[in-house]
Amino acid sequence: MALKKVKGSLERVFDKNLHDLVRGIRNHKDDEAKFIAQCIDEIKQELRQDNIAVKANAVAKLTYLQMLGYDISWAAFNVIEVMSSNKFTFKRIGYLAASQSFHEETEVLMLTTNMIRKDLSSQNQYDAAIALNGLSCFMTPDLARDLANDVMTLMTSTRPYIRKRAVLIMYKIFLKFPEALRPAFPRLKEKLEDPDPGVQSAAVNVICELARKNPKNYLSLAPVFFKLMTSSTNNWVLIKIIKLFGALTPLEPRLGKKLIEPLTNLIHSTSAMSLLYECINTVIAVLISLSSGMPNHNASIQLCVQKLRILIEDSDQNLKYLGLLAMSKILKTHPKSVQAHKDLILQCLDDKDESIRLRALDLLYGMVSKKNLMEIVRKLMVHMDKAEGSMYRDELLSKIVQICSQNNYQYITNFEWYVSVLVELTRVEGTRHGSVIASQMLDVAIRVKAIRAFAVEQMAQLLENSHTVASSAQRNGICEVLYAAAWIAGEFSEHLRDPRGTLDDMLRQKVTSLPGHIQAVFVQNIMKLYAAILVKYEEDEDNDGIREVSDLLVEKLPMFVQSGDLEVQERACCILQLMKYVKKLQDKDVSCADEVAALFAGELNPVAPKAQRKVAVPEGLDLDKWINDPPSDSSDDEGPANSLFIPDDSRMMNESMTRPVVEELSDDELERRREARRAETQNNPHYLKLGASAKGSKYQEVVNVEDIPVANIDLSVPLYVPGTKRLSDKYLEAERQARKRDKKRRHGKKSKRRHKSESEEDVPVVHKVDIMGGEMPEGATESGDEGNLELDDNDPHKLLDIDLDRPLDADEKLPVRTHRIVSPSSEDRPVEEKKKHHRKDKEKEKKRKEKEKKKSKKEKKRNKSGDDSAHPSLLIATELMSPGHEAIPSPGEEEEVAPPSALVKKDTTPKKEEPKDDLDFWLSGQDAPVAVEVTAPEPGAAADVDSDAEDTSRHKKKKEKKAKKEKKEKKEKKEKKKKSKVADDEDVDSGRRDGFEELDSDGPPPPPMSSYRLLAEDSNIKMTYETRVQSQQGQQLIVSVIFTSLAEQHLKSLEFNVMDSLNTKMDRLPGATTHDGVPVPFQLPPNSFNEGQFAFQVQSINVAQKLRGTLTYTIKTEESSTSEKLDFKLYLPCTAFLIATPCSSDAFARLLQGGELSSKYSIKLSSGGAPFSHVLAKVCFYGHFAIVEQIDQSASLYSCSTQGHHICLLVKANGGGDVSIDGKCADGSLLSNVMEEIKVTAS
Repeated sequence: MALKKVKGSLERVFDKNLHDLVRGIRNHKDDEAKFIAQCIDEIKQELRQDNIAVKANAVAKLTYLQMLGYDISWAAFNVIEVMSSNKFTFKRIGYLAASQSFHEETEVLMLTTNMIRKDLSSQNQYDAAIALNGLSCFMTPDLARDLANDVMTLMTSTRPYIRKRAVLIMYKIFLKFPEALRPAFPRLKEKLEDPDPGVQSAAVNVICELARKNPKNYLSLAPVFFKLMTSSTNNWVLIKIIKLFGALTPLEPRLGKKLIEPLTNLIHSTSAMSLLYECINTVIAVLISLSSGMPNHNASIQLCVQKLRILIEDSDQNLKYLGLLAMSKILKTHPKSVQAHKDLILQCLDDKDESIRLRALDLLYGMVSKKNLMEIVRKLMVHMDKAEGSMYRDELLSKIVQICSQNNYQYITNFEWYVSVLVELTRVEGTRHGSVIASQMLDVAIRVKAIRAFAVEQMAQLLENSHTVASSAQRNGICEVLYAAAWIAGEFSEHLRDPRGTLDDMLRQKVTSLPGHIQAVFVQNIMKLYAAILVKYEEDEDNDGIREVSDLLVEKLPMFVQSGDLEVQERACCILQLMKYVKKLQDKDVSCADEVAALFAGELNPVAPKAQRKVAVPEGLDLDKWINDPPSDSSDDEGPANSLFIPDDSRMMNESMTRPVVEELSDDELERRREARRAETQNNPHYLKLGASAKGSKYQEVVNVEDIPVANIDLSVPLYVPGTKRLSDKYLEAERQARKRDKKRRHGKKSKRRHKSESEEDVPVVHKVDIMGGEMPEGATESGDEGNLELDDNDPHKLLDIDLDRPLDADEKLPVRTHRIVSPSSEDRPVEEKKKHHRKDKEKEKKRKEKEKKKSKKEKKRNKSGDDSAHPSLLIATELMSPGHEAIPSPGEEEEVAPPSALVKKDTTPKKEEPKDDLDFWLSGQDAPVAVEVTAPEPGAAADVDSDAEDTSRHKKKKEKKAKKEKKEKKEKKEKKKKSKVADDEDVDSGRRDGFEELDSDGPPPPPMSSYRLLAEDSNIKMTYETRVQSQQGQQLIVSVIFTSLAEQHLKSLEFNVMDSLNTKMDRLPGATTHDGVPVPFQLPPNSFNEGQFAFQVQSINVAQKLRGTLTYTIKTEESSTSEKLDFKLYLPCTAFLIATPCSSDAFARLLQGGELSSKYSIKLSSGGAPFSHVLAKVCFYGHFAIVEQIDQSASLYSCSTQGHHICLLVKANGGGDVSIDGKCADGSLLSNVMEEIKVTAS
């Protein structure tokens, strides 16, 4: 045996490991496949050995080969062997190979169930962790079903390392086995409050992923997530929660009112751009849902837009893209807020990144109005002239057309301008959107009747210059505009000034180079023009003109007959024969102009987009049946597909003969040809040469063309250069002039509309658009959108659309194993355990039935006697049915049942609605109900509990009347007592976060107190502030400032700045210096106020801070704007960093006896005749302390700082109206400063 071990170890020395394999592949670049095949043969030999270390080495090499793309499915069983190893290093190799190569269809996965279960129950946390990691990669429905209980058990492990992974893998189990979601969800919900932040983050991730497709099922978790959002400091957890709230808000609009304030605080305070972006996204979703119920949300919108502007102005392209993306979402609901930043969006059009330019174009699409349409389109056209790249120019062109044509040309007021824009777009070279321009020309000419004369004139000019457009004869090229030009000129030929000239333009030889479908339209509309000319000539009795035009058509039409396009041939042949017949009649002096014009009489209407689908199929017509015999499958009968008229060989020969051969020349050959050209110019007498006087001068050098000065030529008639002048500019200038005149006319008039912006209706509409639905077939009706796609039934997220608030049924409760014993002899135990559980289940079922019988008997007795004790049982029953008690029961839980007196008739309906009731209660923001209200419910409430209580008796009515009288008497007695005695003190400020308990002392109620202090004030503005802290952010302080306008003018451009000290620094925008202030994201109308929050980072809280600051603002009047400045001093006391934390008397005593609070400090206050309760209330309110215990005229108080300092106070009332306060703390300087501040504020 020893020799065998030695032999095995010697063989391992000479085996190739993973490093040798990688090194060998790099050394065999030329014959890599051969080398890898040799290595695979060696690996197969290694896998046949019994040594597990050799197999693990072979599996590691196979894993690397699998990453290179080689199939290793043949070694799946060997991988499982390595996975089952007891040694962690080998087990890790096996699970890595399985996670790389195993998939759902791997057959050997059924063998891994018990092995993975054994690893999950291992005492070594790393074995369980590696099993969980590997299982997540090759999860199957069978594995998910069999191992769901084991993974759920690990969710309650004492090790956070395991709990975190178990929570994460539950998501994969839910996807493969959706039935596990409902039983496991209560336990998953508990992990949201796990003490370990990693487990909490994992639970948030899983629930947020589940809620991404089915958010309505997780609406009841809103209070839990809200608590996490306001307490967590993990940015990624916050991002997930905020995304989830963005999906929940449309389902519950009331949720938005609770979210606005914390989200706004996060936007103000966070420096993480990713969190800022998600906060803005969610605020947008919230404001969309609250658009009808929350009118005063302009400040939030302005804040989002200002923050997005910062993102767009950032140098990071990713942030700029995200800023534009979020701005487009705001644009849908609040376009005016985004339109104010039009200049910034136009600047993005000059960005180097094409994706940013395209996103800016999408924004411009929504920013258009009747006022700025012409200006935006003009800027886009100027930008298009400078743009590089045909694809981006095409996108610009299509976006210009989309901007103008959106919503049935909603923003176009002058269609002459739009037609001129379309004509100008035809000058864009190399565009692939010629058909888009053509369709717009046709649509405008048909639907806007008032514009037809102008459109026909422009189309005639296009046909006149068709040689410039027809140069690119590719399909969808700019030549497509000739399609529209020819059709419009022919269809509305009565508006042509010179129809004969247009006819000549359409009969040029160059037209035959256009695509076939355009030539077909030319042929058809040539005949329409001929009919119009013929009618005109016959009215004028111009017989010579008639003959001339007829001869011209007979002469030119044969060039279309020779076209290779069948449609053009057919139309040309028919019209040519028609012309020959007309010519015969004309030779006989027969007038036929009316008959020719009748061929094209009537107006063509557009066809509806869905008309073809609405055409009814005639009876007896089978559209799937072959018209002719189907082609045979043999290849002998197949002829060449494209050789209909000309054989392929001859056509290819002609193409090769006509196509010019481009010769690529080398640099030497080019230089030689240049020299030959120079010599030829010297010897050629037709070339002008420099005179003798210029010899030897600088003119012998080659003259630079750029150095030639440009002379201004004074022409009496302006020189017309096609394409240089924009026809649309004159409409823009005319609109500007009209707007200026309108402003002058309105200037000086004082009315209520002074502060209102001009509405869209003020812009006059020159032309009206005819909105046509299009012609439909007879008997067809309009319908909505067709073909809406539904989600696949096999989509795992659709299968996870499960009601999680409904209580678990008996068959849904998965058994949870309480004891897990893993031993080699445990193979036969499952059968025995099943039998035992079966017996126990039967015994439990019997006990449960007996208890139900006893309970029903007692309830009947109680209902018959009409006892009022049913009301408290209702309260207890509702507590038992709370959603928090829906966790998966352990085997012994069912026996622990409440006493029969505390139970009522069970019903699943109240249980189902209770989470919703809890959510409603949380969203309503009301206080908790008083116990008296529960013990005396209305009669209707009792009727809902049990249907037998409906039969009320006279005896019961008399009892109720007596109870009411007793209540009235008690109330009257209480009021008399209140008048004679002084009531106990109540809470001073229950709405404040640093509240304190009721004070058990006599005396009048304490005076009202406010946490806001005056910061600064002048004749225009007043600032008050308060400080806020969070226990999770020990060094951050939030200063909430209320800006109140005292002026009668508008205050804008507010900027708040505080000078940094060595200890305290203000959070500013990224890239800002210490001298830059923080812009306030709102403006102040006259006599209004608003709140802004500013974050500060404080290193030490032991000493109070006094910081100098400045507020700059602008006063806007009708004539001008004035800048003002207001200096202030911001005081940050030490008590601002204290949090009133509840503390029990036992914990308070242990804290004092522990010895950690070594520093002591005492002060004396003068009560000034005020009762002790008032002084104590002031100390608690201003010092942020919580009452631990109060006895007569003494009280013990406790508070904790944001940096973990414990402060304990003993407050006692001495004789003579003095109050002494003794304090203890670990930090002496902090304690002394806090005590002195209390002395000032409480005295």
